[in-house]
Amino acid sequence: MIHTLTAPVQWRQVDLLSDLHLGPDTPGTLARLEQHLAETPAQAVLLLGDIFEVWVGDDARHEPFEAGVVRLLHHASQRLDLFFMPGNRDFLVGPELLLDAGVTALPDPTVLDAFGQRWLLAHGDEQCLDDAAYQAWRATSRSAAWQADFLAKPLVDRQAFGRQARAQSRKSQAAQLMSTDLDADACRTLLAEAGATTLIHGHTHRPAAHGLGDGLRRVVLSDWDLDATPPRGDVIRLSAAGLQRLPL
Repeated sequence: MIHTLTAPVQWRQVDLLSDLHLGPDTPGTLARLEQHLAETPAQAVLLLGDIFEVWVGDDARHEPFEAGVVRLLHHASQRLDLFFMPGNRDFLVGPELLLDAGVTALPDPTVLDAFGQRWLLAHGDEQCLDDAAYQAWRATSRSAAWQADFLAKPLVDRQAFGRQARAQSRKSQAAQLMSTDLDADACRTLLAEAGATTLIHGHTHRPAAHGLGDGLRRVVLSDWDLDATPPRGDVIRLSAAGLQRLPL
């Protein structure tokens, strides 16, 4: 059964964002996140995965950069309801980080029941069915055995693994070998199970809206890179007025 998050009555606006890929080399993106969390009129912000470029275990939360992000989120949580859904880069985020940051875990997928509608939220990687190599890696890395073995390694070894993974990812992106798009049939099946008509997701870095037939659609969040030229990023805001895409 798909998890449901029911918006409390005090929520009038909800912000959705994903794919910030925060790391020490993204100061502009981090600064823009801090500004957004301080200034948004929304009552809740849902982070739909890949907030970190890589997450190798909650003991990394004490490292200088990661500790700064934790402080930022904890400060924002004093005025906002913050939720985190795991992505393909930060699926190892655990309860210790979330507790320190004042953030609530959000399963992938989740139905957001808000403003008289049911919005289906996902990171999006699980529905990229044509990417067989990634799906095989995803199945392995989500297993309890693999995670226990990986997290038992010294932090320095896990950080080295993360650097290697980032380098390989950047090489693939430079060669335009990005992951395949979401499978339309998988999206329709998921929407039917959720009793929803709109799927909102990230992961592909291809912001757009796609019709799926029979009144169904999927809406794709942008990634954030405020250190790029030109900078890019957006937020999707939900309210009683519907869905709004807001460029940064």
